[in-house]
Amino acid sequence: MNEFDLISRYFNWGKSVELGVGDDCALVFFNKNTKLATTVDTLIKGVHFPEDTSAQDIAYKSLAVSLSDLAAMGATPLYFTLALTLPSVDKRWLKNFSESLKILAKQYNISLIGGDTSKGSLSITINATGIIEKPRALLRSGAQVGDSVFVSNTLGDAALAWQQIQNHKTPSTALLKQFNRPDPQIKLAQLLLGVANSCIDISDGLQQDLSHILSRSKIGANINLMTLPLSTEVAQYITDTQDWCVVLSGGDDYELCFTVPDTRINSVKTIEKNLCIKLTKVGVITKEKGLRIKGLNKTCKSYKHF
Repeated sequence: MNEFDLISRYFNWGKSVELGVGDDCALVFFNKNTKLATTVDTLIKGVHFPEDTSAQDIAYKSLAVSLSDLAAMGATPLYFTLALTLPSVDKRWLKNFSESLKILAKQYNISLIGGDTSKGSLSITINATGIIEKPRALLRSGAQVGDSVFVSNTLGDAALAWQQIQNHKTPSTALLKQFNRPDPQIKLAQLLLGVANSCIDISDGLQQDLSHILSRSKIGANINLMTLPLSTEVAQYITDTQDWCVVLSGGDDYELCFTVPDTRINSVKTIEKNLCIKLTKVGVITKEKGLRIKGLNKTCKSYKHF
């Protein structure tokens, strides 16, 4: 049983909200013109970060991944709670963790309002809430036939860093930054409200996360490997190994994948210019269901929680 089957079978019974299980965030009506978006993520030592990761990087990534979920819905961050499980009380570790968490929270104007602590193996759980003031949030379920599929920035950097760490190699500073300190695309997502038909953050790899859009929207897509945006290091890795799986299914990108109708392509170009960000068309939405990847001659296995 995978993560999504588990959730659907045992925990999909909350119906008193606008949108519950099945998207990056749940949506709750706040008032006539406002919705609250809420999400929760857990990071565990040895699973989501190496055991020797610094307290500063752990804090940053723990909050960043929840901010990325808010971004996928087009939400403005408001507040978060923190549940911290620690093997012991290490004052120096806690000071470094707290200061890093505070810096990122201030950068995105999100307030820590409560939480819990307990003793055990190191894990960090953050529940983040944001606000959406426009009539429509960005959802996974809005893709339309003919939409162009876009991704932000580059893919595969964090996955390549993690692969190198597992092989006892030292990743470059640039790759490590993408792995330990991803940039939540809050500003981009807010500008995509009213422009994109659907959106998701890429946490488990483009192949799996785009498939969530296709499933919720009940359509399909064609993408082309040769159009995927790559950093110089990842491009060299692909040239050397022909291993596209690090890009398609490696995960930990925390970029946005979104679909846009042809009538709004110029808006995407304007956003790209104004934010000085790279937005790349990688495919198109089709009536025929399923994801087809041109140029891929092997099966890539995306991250599984179980």
